[in-house]
Amino acid sequence: MNADAPLWINTGELSGDMHGALLLAALRERDPSLRFVGMGGEHLRQAGMETLFRVEALSVMGITEVLGQITHIIGMLADIKKALTRLRPKAIVVIDAPDFHFRILGMAKKLNIPAYYYISPKVWAWREKRAEFIRDHVRRLISILPFEVEFYRRFGMDIDYVGNPLVDMINAPALDSIPVQPGLLGFLPGSRKKEVSALLPIFGEAARLLLQRIPQLQFAYAKAPGLQEDFLGSLWPNDIPVRVIPPEERWSFMRRCEMLIAASGTVTLESAILGVPALVTYKVSPLSFAAGKLLVKVPFVSLPNLILGRELYPELLQKQCTPQKLAEAALAWLLPKEGDAPLKRIREELGPVRGLLGGPGAAGRAADLILRDLATIS
Repeated sequence: MNADAPLWINTGELSGDMHGALLLAALRERDPSLRFVGMGGEHLRQAGMETLFRVEALSVMGITEVLGQITHIIGMLADIKKALTRLRPKAIVVIDAPDFHFRILGMAKKLNIPAYYYISPKVWAWREKRAEFIRDHVRRLISILPFEVEFYRRFGMDIDYVGNPLVDMINAPALDSIPVQPGLLGFLPGSRKKEVSALLPIFGEAARLLLQRIPQLQFAYAKAPGLQEDFLGSLWPNDIPVRVIPPEERWSFMRRCEMLIAASGTVTLESAILGVPALVTYKVSPLSFAAGKLLVKVPFVSLPNLILGRELYPELLQKQCTPQKLAEAALAWLLPKEGDAPLKRIREELGPVRGLLGGPGAAGRAADLILRDLATIS
């Protein structure tokens, strides 16, 4: 192994970019001589990685949506292969995003580059056979979800649960003192243009219906990094007042909200860590959803429900993702029957989530695993 070769970090989505930046910082703290290159976004760039490829260029979801970008994706993969061949990094660390990263893992194996998978892919939800591919292409698999370990060990894999880096990123105890603002409802429409385009207009019309029942409600939505405010504004009804929350204020904003309506994804786990009730929703093309129903093997789509083993966060997906359905579900919480307090109950039942996600230092534990294993490679 060339001691001067860089370490390659590869992310396929914006949430992975945040996790990658924490991992890079932990690796550099342990070995300041390390140099980092790869594919990432603003967080990894600020952390000091030379981003040869930008994660913002890979903003697709669903089967039909990916097909529409296939030429672009193939070209990017070809360029990544050329860069890996030229640079011969000492190792590659891929983060989540299996549909994209399995191709890169195949390249790494052919080039004899050691590979590590940080934030193990959710093949337990569908395509279980892909675990065999991971076993054959990855030296160490690093998990941030407690229930994954048993699944992957069934395939004879080396897997380590290090806790969840969101615990460090959010620092929820520091936000616990933020008071809930009655009547503030937050919308989290996602980070990709496709999903935001599908969800934000529906959220806006749900807000209209809610105002008809509760005129004093206030609305705000969080802006993901890389999305322009003009683009978001074009998707929200002009006559419905709303505030736009910048990315750096997202967690304190979420903590202030009485409740949230959120796109399925990492943000639902952020909501649970912060102890905020959320309705979970998502909408893709009919073909993507039909294919997903055939393949998905888990009872829930949101991570809090999977971790707790029950549907604490209601999931309104696809045909259930309408302004009327979202408004009805929100009103059941905001205007409950006499003697019922669903928002208080849900906040209390979210209490165990933090403990199940482990203590602070997940990225550091992942960095230790990677560096210890790299030291065994001659």
